[in-house]
Amino acid sequence: MRTPVCEKFGIEFPIFAFSHCRDVVAAVSRAGGFGVLGALAFTPEELEIELKWIEDHVEGKPYGVDLVMPANYIGKGGKQPSEEELRAMIPQEYWDFLESIMEEYGVPPLPEDLEQDRAKAAGLGVDDQAGRSVDVALSHPGVKLLVNALGPPPEDVVKKAHDHGVLVGALIGNRHHAQKQIDIGVDILVAQGGEAGGHTGDVATMVLVPEIVDAVGEQVPVLAAGGIGCGRQMAAALALGAQGVWTGSIWLTVAEADTQPEPLANLLAADSRGTVRSKTMTGKPARQLRTAWTDAWEREGAPKTLPMPLQGILWNAMARRVSRAKTKELSGFPVGQIVGRMNKVRPTQEVILEMVEEWIATTQRLSSLLDDSVSG
Repeated sequence: MRTPVCEKFGIEFPIFAFSHCRDVVAAVSRAGGFGVLGALAFTPEELEIELKWIEDHVEGKPYGVDLVMPANYIGKGGKQPSEEELRAMIPQEYWDFLESIMEEYGVPPLPEDLEQDRAKAAGLGVDDQAGRSVDVALSHPGVKLLVNALGPPPEDVVKKAHDHGVLVGALIGNRHHAQKQIDIGVDILVAQGGEAGGHTGDVATMVLVPEIVDAVGEQVPVLAAGGIGCGRQMAAALALGAQGVWTGSIWLTVAEADTQPEPLANLLAADSRGTVRSKTMTGKPARQLRTAWTDAWEREGAPKTLPMPLQGILWNAMARRVSRAKTKELSGFPVGQIVGRMNKVRPTQEVILEMVEEWIATTQRLSSLLDDSVSG
């Protein structure tokens, strides 16, 4: 089971696994796949700590880092506003709306000491990610892939990565974006269908992957993403022309994941219709668990969502309070429609091996359907 992309990275299986949890990243790479750390939540200093830990636990196997460098956001291209300045840009009606939801579900305010020491708001640091965080990632020899999760990565980042011998990947949800990515030097395209969790477009994986493969031809490898979590889906992805799969949601419920009990319970209980594509988390369309938070923004009279990173600041303020209060109704997570298959906690290695075994069984079954006169 070695596609050209396996040869490119020296990995056993063409299974790329995105996770915000370093333990999952290391476990996937050790099991023969390729772990990719989602780094949006980390400052450059925190990212250094995470990557050092991975280097110490990955047994010399390669891994990647996923950064968020969107084309448009408040503060881009100049001095980025501080968190306090950004918070001041949010109209009072939004804070009142947030508070009304908190009161409805009995979520208390944070203690004063925690409020003063609140984590940086979601979406902040995107300029840092195009600079200092990239430098941190490229300073670690085990990092073999740098990925931008939102649109084309900055050209200077692509050049810097290539200068360090690191390949660059990018997620796309539209075939019209493919050539633009290639033109700036992107080495691998992740064709991400609308079934995926997190920031995603609205074209289904089954439609998108062959479109991207046909559009780019032999220029760059394509990975399939969106609703993929088993060997049959992996076989389908390869049949569509992809050289591997990019997975994310399924790692939220593995034993190594650091998912908190309340969102974990919601993930395990959800079916494939239990997600919604919404701007309520970051200000850009992102598929996530449907919760009382996402429902509230769909009510009549609810305000429109704010742009990135302002909406992320609201969400972060809500999430910190909800996490502390352990309020299950409001505990969500970016997750794809594959959530309907995520109904128990299993070790990462077991998930990897089950995917591979099912892929083998599927390809053998398909081969058996060939008429003897054709196969001979």
